[in-house]
Amino acid sequence: MEKQGDVQAKPATLTDVTASKTSSISDDVEKQSVQHGQTAQLQRRLQSRHLQMIAIGGTIGTGLFIGSGGAIANAGPAGALIAYAFVGTLVYSVMVALGEMATYLPVAGAFTVYASRFVDHSLSFAMSWIYWLSWAITFALELTASGLIIQYWRQDLNIGIFVGVFWIVITALNFLPVSFYGEVEFWFATIKVLTVIGFIIFGICIDAGAGQNGYLGFETWNNPGAFAPYLIENNDSLAKFVGFWAVLIQAGFSYQGTELVAIAAGETDNPRKNVPAAIRKTFWRILIFFVLTIFMIGLLVPYDNEQLLNDSTDASASPFVIAAQLAGVKTLPGLINAVLLCVVLSAANSNVYSGSRILVGLATEGLGPEILTRTTNGGVPYVAVAFTSVFGLLGFMNESNNGSEVFNWLLNITGVAGFISWTCIGISHIAFMRALKAQGISRDTLPYKAMWQPWFSWYGIFFNVLIIFTQGFTSFIPWNTSDFFVSYISLILFTVLYVGHKLVTQSKFVKPEEVDLISGKKEVDEMYADVPDEPKTFWKKMSSWILG
Repeated sequence: MEKQGDVQAKPATLTDVTASKTSSISDDVEKQSVQHGQTAQLQRRLQSRHLQMIAIGGTIGTGLFIGSGGAIANAGPAGALIAYAFVGTLVYSVMVALGEMATYLPVAGAFTVYASRFVDHSLSFAMSWIYWLSWAITFALELTASGLIIQYWRQDLNIGIFVGVFWIVITALNFLPVSFYGEVEFWFATIKVLTVIGFIIFGICIDAGAGQNGYLGFETWNNPGAFAPYLIENNDSLAKFVGFWAVLIQAGFSYQGTELVAIAAGETDNPRKNVPAAIRKTFWRILIFFVLTIFMIGLLVPYDNEQLLNDSTDASASPFVIAAQLAGVKTLPGLINAVLLCVVLSAANSNVYSGSRILVGLATEGLGPEILTRTTNGGVPYVAVAFTSVFGLLGFMNESNNGSEVFNWLLNITGVAGFISWTCIGISHIAFMRALKAQGISRDTLPYKAMWQPWFSWYGIFFNVLIIFTQGFTSFIPWNTSDFFVSYISLILFTVLYVGHKLVTQSKFVKPEEVDLISGKKEVDEMYADVPDEPKTFWKKMSSWILG
């Protein structure tokens, strides 16, 4: 790491950095002494365009490019469309709640800190560690996927080569100042966004008759049908509902990562302005990039197409490619495979970034070792980055049969972690609003006020909990003990962590009137809000909306 500015002889820790004596905080925030939940531990180098693309790029991944095919196969085009639209409303309820808290207190660790400060230390401990573990293990998954994707072109190459190479590259990137992460994610996300927009335009053209099959319209909705039966026999209506519910769960997995915008808020320049801007645009981006894409896939690919259930992780399993092949376009698979490589590398980059920042939040709240708060002179929490990155080496377990089985078990821990985090975010927001009311602070004075509260947060909490408890329903049809534990291991682990921490520490729930609503707020209030000119022309407005 190159030294910048005034360099100290040894690595600084977040707790040892001296306070800035200037009354205003510049764009390149100097380190300050860190107290409970302060926001200046890390340097604010993420710009508006970085945050905008992190917000949408965090969700566009293999779940959309590959997993959406399985959604169409299990529920049919109409069932998948309704499922993705419905889960999109759950995501938006989480995002507006998170946005209200993250603009008021844009601290490192985000909802790790909110759960601890507003609700209960034990809740924060259990949620944060399982959330961190899910990102750390997913890092290994993405590294493995990168090797499988490259094998599409060169099957003679061993996956382990790419696990090692990309592990070094991603780890090195995360040791650089956060602005490098933001820049890499900006361009990766741009590729993903342009690909999705291109596919939507392509789909409209093919459906209108540009392909070899002529005009399609809603043909796939009539033959084989709008809804697909799943698992249940001799009861068509119930089988179609089961298919819808299965996709509801799958859609939730696809959306996970949207909350990264709050984790990045602790290192964002002018969070009072940039975080609400990213949140407001989330709904429309979900509607266009997810719901419209699922709609177009359902128009172009019938749900009984055998390729939709392909277990491969390369371009051959992508419904984008299947749609092109059915239309007679032969040049798309290689291009989509290249995009998929960008997708998994972007995800791997985000895994290490978000995982390391969650560890910083845990440590600053006293829920993890203090050594995790150590930073470089560039503001990078290098111990947290290294600790998270090491778990990427679990990707090498796929080199052996026994190791692969263990790896798949570990991977199931990641499945429900996102839903657990979303539920805890909703609970934290309810507690946050109660604390504001108890301390006489009107929500009308907040930098960003979430809509339809508190009902919207309760709505998200209810359905997220319902999904958590029903996501393993296939283990009951018929009963399979092994599948049951695989499906619910993350929930079991969360419960053990919560109860264990509660018994050991005897932590109490935080009373609304005792909630700390001050620490971490003052330094952000003092920041100079450099408000740029609003775009005037149509094309500049479109560019700002898409790219931030």
